[in-house]
Amino acid sequence: MIPFSGNPLDRASERRTDSAFIAGMRQHPSSLILPMWRLKPFVLGPEQQTGSLEPGYFPPSVLDALAAPDAPCVFLGLDEGRAHFALDVSAAAEPPGLLAGLGHFRDLREAAALLPAHHVAILGQAKALIDWHQRHGFCAKCGAPTTLVDAGYRRVCTACKADHFPRTDPVVIMLATHGDACLLGRGKHFPAKMFSALAGFIEPGETIEEAVRRELFEEAGVKAGAVTYFATQPWPFPSTLMIGCFAEAHNRDIRIDDNEIAEARWFERPLIRALLAGQAREDLWIPPPIAIAHHLIRTWAEKRA
Repeated sequence: MIPFSGNPLDRASERRTDSAFIAGMRQHPSSLILPMWRLKPFVLGPEQQTGSLEPGYFPPSVLDALAAPDAPCVFLGLDEGRAHFALDVSAAAEPPGLLAGLGHFRDLREAAALLPAHHVAILGQAKALIDWHQRHGFCAKCGAPTTLVDAGYRRVCTACKADHFPRTDPVVIMLATHGDACLLGRGKHFPAKMFSALAGFIEPGETIEEAVRRELFEEAGVKAGAVTYFATQPWPFPSTLMIGCFAEAHNRDIRIDDNEIAEARWFERPLIRALLAGQAREDLWIPPPIAIAHHLIRTWAEKRA
């Protein structure tokens, strides 16, 4: 399973507009609330822990004193009738001391590698929603303040009454192949020596296939023909849907876009297989399993040439 997918919660979207139900579940002793401080979820255990982690959910009575009355608290869904919420406690200058000794707030990318898969999906949902609320406190139409409604899945302008809904931006991420080689690139913002599949946002009026071909040509000067779908990944950084594809390149000519790409190269399948098998190289590494790029690369590499 690709990380951040496979959310086990019943999102119960039909209950979001039932304010009495949401308010009741928000205070129900069986409900679980995940505190998030500056978009970092709370996890149990010491900060130095590098083994398996568990998220730090708490009943409402524990967290009521941690956040301001208007702090975003979003309904994530139900698990066998038990409600899950995420509460933004970012107003505090420092991580809330009330939770000291129980765990710590951890960057979601780091935590995702150590948490069970079903928790990763839930935390990804929580992070994307809280992030959206932090960035949409004012109306894009008239500039007036907005308020949270529908359990966190809508904001309404206090002046013009315009509705604003959480958004997910579609992004194509594609592994171009030619014979027994695949194309990987290193963005200017990437860590040193990390190469990955190329990616880019889908533009208005564009199909997935058209976006794949356009991004490959714009970023690497590579022309592609057939495009095949692989899988998708919710990516809460801040909130995109990564649409994984394979693309058949016409040739191996490369002309990189210096504004976005630092380097792009064709890599033969035996080398990629060696990297995936753990044969590390100081001058080259590929994304870890948290990223859909890793799964694109692995799926291609494990096929027979």
